[in-house]
Amino acid sequence: MSGRAGRRPPPTAAATGGSDPPGHLGRVLRGWLTAQALARNSDIFKAGVDFHGVHDWSLNPGVASRPQRYEQSDYDAALKTAFDSSPEAAIKGWTSPVLLIHGDDDRNVRFDQTVDLARRLAAQHTPFEELILPNEIHGFLRYDSWLKADAATVRFLVERLKP
Repeated sequence: MSGRAGRRPPPTAAATGGSDPPGHLGRVLRGWLTAQALARNSDIFKAGVDFHGVHDWSLNPGVASRPQRYEQSDYDAALKTAFDSSPEAAIKGWTSPVLLIHGDDDRNVRFDQTVDLARRLAAQHTPFEELILPNEIHGFLRYDSWLKADAATVRFLVERLKP
């Protein structure tokens, strides 16, 4: 399910005839939302596609290194909040299948975020598929990469969201 119907709360969707669990698709921060939805609400979301998503905010360069300024905040609390706000903090609840798509030359979102998530999902036997695009950046420069990613997305969601 996509569009507005996919964003309604489950009781509303069910009341209007959309009783099947929805899927979730997202790129970048919406990839993070897809991972959040699946990690925290696998009971609601049947499957998802995560394009170069951020899975651990505590690794973000703005958080991962202690700021060099006069006024210091509680750095340890900030790191904990960043991690707790990440999909990886709730990975034990992640049971829904996911398709992970990432270019291995991405300089906006660290590629190892996807590698790490895949290892964690495999360790707990959560079903996932990967589409890694060699020599591709965050915004996919090659038309062929978009075709592959979009075709994989459609195939995955059609297979996983069948009634």
